[in-house]
Amino acid sequence: MEKTIFHVDVNSAFLSWSAAYRVSVLGETTDLRDIPSAVAGDKDNRQGIILAKSQPAKKFGVQTGEPIFRAKQKCPGLVIVPPDYGLYVEASRHFTALLRQVAPVVEQYSIDEAWADMTGTEGLYGSPVAAAEALRQRIYDELGFTVNIGISSNKLLAKMAGDFEKPNKVHTLYPWEMEKKLWPLPVRDLFMVGPATEKKLHLLGIDTIGQLAKADPELLRRKLHKPGVALWHSANGRYSDTLLPQPEDNKGYGNATTLPADVTDAPAAYRVLLSLCETVGMRMRRDKKSARCVAVSLRTKDFVTFSHQMTLANATDSTEELFRFACRVFDEAWDGETPLRQLGVHVSRLEERGMRQYDLFAVVSAEQYERKAKLDNTIDDLRERFGEGILRRARFVGADIVLAGGLSKERRTGITKPV
Repeated sequence: MEKTIFHVDVNSAFLSWSAAYRVSVLGETTDLRDIPSAVAGDKDNRQGIILAKSQPAKKFGVQTGEPIFRAKQKCPGLVIVPPDYGLYVEASRHFTALLRQVAPVVEQYSIDEAWADMTGTEGLYGSPVAAAEALRQRIYDELGFTVNIGISSNKLLAKMAGDFEKPNKVHTLYPWEMEKKLWPLPVRDLFMVGPATEKKLHLLGIDTIGQLAKADPELLRRKLHKPGVALWHSANGRYSDTLLPQPEDNKGYGNATTLPADVTDAPAAYRVLLSLCETVGMRMRRDKKSARCVAVSLRTKDFVTFSHQMTLANATDSTEELFRFACRVFDEAWDGETPLRQLGVHVSRLEERGMRQYDLFAVVSAEQYERKAKLDNTIDDLRERFGEGILRRARFVGADIVLAGGLSKERRTGITKPV
C-alpha cells in the first residue's frame, strides 16, 4: 500500500498564536493577522529581530529575520508585539495533541510543524485531500489558527507541498506531479539547500530543482561529496525515512537570555542565573527528569561565546541546587571584568527522577532536599495556575522579570487559558 503522509505547518506560528490568544482570551477586537504586524524582540533590549509577520506586513516586504528598524522603514505603521514563548509551547502541545487524535502516527518536526502518517485512513476520512481539508478546518475551529497541509507518499515531498502557496491551503505533491509542480522551482526551495549550497550549485549551472534532478550524480559527488548525492535523490523525490511515532527524549534542557544592559558584576549575573535556573528546573520537573551535568554559557559584548560545565555527584532537579552549581561554574568561567551581554544555563546527562543517593557530608541533607523538592513542586503548580508573578524570590523583589525567557506580561497576570 502506498503511503499517505501529511505535513502540517502552522502559518506564521508565533504571530498566529499571539493573535489567537489576544482575541480569544484577552478580548482584543483587532486581530493581528488582519493588519500589518509582527512578533519581534525589544529593540531596546538588543533583541530587535522580526520573528514572524502577518500577511499584510509581508505585502510591504517585511521579512523574517530582519531588524525592526528596517521593517519599520518598509512599513511605518507596523504593529510590533513581543514574543511569548510560554504561550507558543502551550499552543504547540494543543496542536500536536489534536493531530494525534486524527492520525495513527505523528512525528513533530519543530514547534510549529509535524508529519502525520494517514496511510489506511481513507475508510474513516475519505480521500487524502478531503481528510486534509477537514483537518485544516478542525484546527481553525478548535484552536483558532490556520495551517498549510502538504500531501504526498513520503515526508520530503509532503513538506515541499506544504511550502507551496500560503496561508490556509492544502496541496499535493506526488511523484508523478514533480515535473510540473516541483522541478520548475529555484534550487534554493529544495529542503535542506542553504545559501552556501545554492551558490555551489549555481557555479555548476544548476539553477532549478529540475536541473538538479537531471544532473550527473557522479559530478555532484565530486563537487559536493555525499551531501550532493543526497540532494540529487531529494530532487528526484526519493526519501525513505519513516515517521518516528514518539519524539526522542530530551538530551538536555537549557535557557539563555540576552540582557538589557551588559553585566559587569557577579551579583547581577547571579540574579540572571537564578531566573534561568527557575525555568530550566520547572521544565525538568514537568518531565520528571534530573541532571548530572550543569553548564553555563557566556557571550561578551563583542559576541565572543564560551562555556564551562561541571559534573554533579548526584542528579538533581532542584532549582536551588541548579543555581548553586551554576554560580560555581560561572565563577570559574568568568574573568570578573569582561562585560557580558548574554548568559545561559544548560543541563545534560539526564536521568529519570528517582531515589537520590545522599552523602553524609553533603551540603544538603536528605530531609532538606525532600522539603525543598516539595516547595519547588508547589511553586510550579501555583505558577502554572496563576502565572509566574504569583510568587517570586526575595532576590527579584522590584524586578521586572522573574523567569528569564518566561511568559509575556499579559500572561504574568494569571490568565492561563489555553489557545
